[in-house]
This record gives sequence, C-alpha cells and structure tokens, in this order.
Amino acid sequence: MSTATGMTLAPTRKALSEKILAIKTAMGWSWEDLTALTGKSLVWTAAALSGQCALLADQATAVGEKFELDEIEIKVLQTYPYRGSLDDTVPTDPFVYRFFEIMQVYGIAMKDVAQEEFGDGIMSAIDFSIDVQREPDPKGDRVKIVFSGKFLPYKQF
Repeated sequence: MSTATGMTLAPTRKALSEKILAIKTAMGWSWEDLTALTGKSLVWTAAALSGQCALLADQATAVGEKFELDEIEIKVLQTYPYRGSLDDTVPTDPFVYRFFEIMQVYGIAMKDVAQEEFGDGIMSAIDFSIDVQREPDPKGDRVKIVFSGKFLPYKQF
C-alpha cells in the first residue's frame, strides 16, 4: 500500500496474519511444517504467525522467505503485537485472569493445532479431566496444569 508521497505503508499485524494464514492454507502447510522456521513449539509458532507473538529477526527472515514477504512485512513480524484479539469481559481474579490471558494469546493457535490433528470439532468440557501438579524448579516451583478432554467432532447433516 503506497501513500501520496510514494512511501509504502506497513500492513497491520491482523492483515499480515490473515495473508500468512491464507498462504498456509493454500499451500497445504501444517503448523508442524512451519515450526522449523521459528525453532519453537507448534502452539507458539501458530500463535506467532497468527499475530500474537513477536518473531526474532532470524525467525522473521525465515518466515518471510517461506511466505515470500517483502522487507516491510518481515519488519512487522518483529514488532510487539497487541496480544489478545478475543473480545470478552476480563476476569478480575489474578489466577483466573492468567487463563484468560493464555486463551487470548494462545487459544486460537491451540484450536488450530488441535483441529489440524483431529479435524473439525471441540474438546469436551463434560468428558474432561484436569490435573494440577507442582514441578520443582531451582528458579521457583512451577505449576503444571494438564487438560484432557474427549474430542467431539462436528457432524454434518
């Protein structure tokens, strides 16, 4: 996009993410295929390419080459995103808020990764278990939370 002065404007993160996701779909690439570009996990890679995480210069360059992005688009991938694109009332309890924050940043990416693995459907919150564990860590104990829910495919009718 050019201005009246001939300068090229940077796309918004949302527009760039939409372009990346469209190319991913058109090329038939999986998130697993794209993790090598970032050197990070599936969910992080999906979140980053969905506009929820800033990429380092080498990661952005690798993504830019794969998706044939221009220099400005590669720079946009390195900018700090406005995380959390879901609209909803924000919880006030700090522990619960962190889950809200996690879902805002990684929820869509987790959905995309899960549906890529299982197909179109949802994780049951009825046939569901959750485990909370303490993980000792020299830097301070960590909370490990594992969700496990039955996959429920959407039916066509």
